[in-house]
Amino acid sequence: MKPIYILFWLACFMNANGALAQAPTIDQSIAMKSVSNPQLSPDGKWVAYTVTKTNWDENTFDTDIWLANVTTGDKFQLTNSKKSNSSPAWSPDGKWLAFLSTRDEKSQLYMISPSGGEARPLTKFETGVTAFEWSPTGKQLIFSATVPDGKIDKDRKEKYSDYEVVRDDYKMVHLYLLDSLTNEKPAKPKPLTKGSDFSVGSFAVSPDGLTIAFDAAKNPDLVNGNTADLYVLTLKDTTTKKIVSLKGPDQNPVWSPDGQQIAFTTTNESDYYFYANRQIASVPASGGTPKVLTTIFDENANLLEWTADGILFSGYQKTTAHLFRLNPGSLKTDRLTKPDNLIANQFSFSRDGRQMAFVAAMRNQYAEIQTSSVQTFVPKTLTDMGTQLAPFKTATREVVSWKSSDGNVIEGILIKPANFDPARKYPLLVVIHGGPTGIDLPSVIADRYYPVEQFTSKGALVLRPNYRGSAGYGSKFRALNVKNLGLGDYDDVISGVDYLIGRGLVDKDKVGAMGWSQGGYISAFITTYSTRFKATSVGAGISNWATYYQNTDITPFTRQYLQGTPWDNAEIYQKTSPISYINRAKTPTLIQHGELDKRVPIANAYELRLALEDKGVPVKMVVYKGFGHGITKPKSMRQVMEENYRWFSKYIWGESL
Repeated sequence: MKPIYILFWLACFMNANGALAQAPTIDQSIAMKSVSNPQLSPDGKWVAYTVTKTNWDENTFDTDIWLANVTTGDKFQLTNSKKSNSSPAWSPDGKWLAFLSTRDEKSQLYMISPSGGEARPLTKFETGVTAFEWSPTGKQLIFSATVPDGKIDKDRKEKYSDYEVVRDDYKMVHLYLLDSLTNEKPAKPKPLTKGSDFSVGSFAVSPDGLTIAFDAAKNPDLVNGNTADLYVLTLKDTTTKKIVSLKGPDQNPVWSPDGQQIAFTTTNESDYYFYANRQIASVPASGGTPKVLTTIFDENANLLEWTADGILFSGYQKTTAHLFRLNPGSLKTDRLTKPDNLIANQFSFSRDGRQMAFVAAMRNQYAEIQTSSVQTFVPKTLTDMGTQLAPFKTATREVVSWKSSDGNVIEGILIKPANFDPARKYPLLVVIHGGPTGIDLPSVIADRYYPVEQFTSKGALVLRPNYRGSAGYGSKFRALNVKNLGLGDYDDVISGVDYLIGRGLVDKDKVGAMGWSQGGYISAFITTYSTRFKATSVGAGISNWATYYQNTDITPFTRQYLQGTPWDNAEIYQKTSPISYINRAKTPTLIQHGELDKRVPIANAYELRLALEDKGVPVKMVVYKGFGHGITKPKSMRQVMEENYRWFSKYIWGESL
């Protein structure tokens, strides 16, 4: 952004005294742009990336593709159509970019010259394109998509209208080949896989372009995620061969440079793949015994690329995130990014594996697109998303740690007002992430669900605890809430509250808690289990594990964390359910839930609301029509945030709604 525009931008947010605005409003937070998915050109000279912006008129979050010159830093917007354009991918010669666009409702493949011009449609597939990859020749594209309804399906719908047989009516995902990219109109793709034996997940084309490695599960149902195995497909005759069939999910194939080996991610036959480490293994492309390569890396290894110098992967390390290189022979792992407190992810690489593009931030920074040499890490920033914060006095973030009741060390992000006074005692609002294998980081992100900047501007501290089970702290820590959900999580939260009270920073009579998904569950547990909090907000939260188990679309999650079903281990389901402690409940509770939530079905919200009402506890429930587990439109997000702001303003600050 040029200096004159920065001055104009600042002037728009000056108050009458010429001071910067105290904090971004809820609307301004929702409207903030973000960058993601950087894709480095094969020669390392350009980066294609996406910018997400808020479209209030259409009530959508839209993305467009931008290009940045690595040498000069110059950048320009490449796509500018209605709806979203995403997932840019360079052709092997760097002369074209393929991407996905929803401009025609369904997500379809398009191709555009990086120098600009009109994008050309490549597909008009009935169900839309899920993912795609270039062939190394640059003359073909392989994509995955849900199989369209056949005649039998259409005849059934015509005769009976629409219905679904649970655990039987599946729409499989399969692979297709586009072998003509020069037509003015979309060409008809060739099916590469078909049938009802499996549903395809991720895939990768071999270096010689003759073979495709892919993972596929029994069907696309999330309850069968553990059945994902590894296959190879020969393009010439479309024959497939299963080469890995370990217990648990085996996914994300990546070819070695010589095409002789395939790396992939695995939980190494763990029965508990929801919280076990995701490791990297390799197997001969022709099949054989897999070899686990990241046995000493105690975190999830996000497999990226296999170059001549080794296997590249990323991973969290407590409240940081880095790039690593693995030597597949010696199994030695080196961290390539620095400094220690860097938060970097979404890596892509040049053809020779020597240059990279990625998204990164330091503490109290907004994430930007950066580039660097892989071997010698000297990052260069290409975007300027952080200038959006320039007009405001924003909160500051720091990492704090404390001991929970069982002695385990818990970390969290403490967010302080811009004018923080260490001699003052503040109200404290605890914002709890989902997962439970989520993580909160000390970088700056635009507020969603909970108006953190508004809360701190109003005079509160905000604590975002990485409670037991969070990512970044190793497999043992991630398993600490197994058969201990709610109880152990509560101990981690309340010990953090007590830690801040002990430091003299918090008014113990003004403490609230909120969270979405697993964070909503912990907030519900706080509602019924504790009288320490003055208000809670339960977003898409679990109130009764038995209700959840009987209705969710990921039943294995519950069986793994609670080590059984309600039918054979009712005691643990009762012990960890907020509803079991309803007779203790006194905390005013806001409940927010998507009407069509399959992950945490809305029955949980109604159950908690009625129980609190019966007990005379102040409760308010808001249902978001047409939404599932997440709230994905800006106007509805505005309501979510404003509702939370009003709720805690009333019960923490004593203001009227």
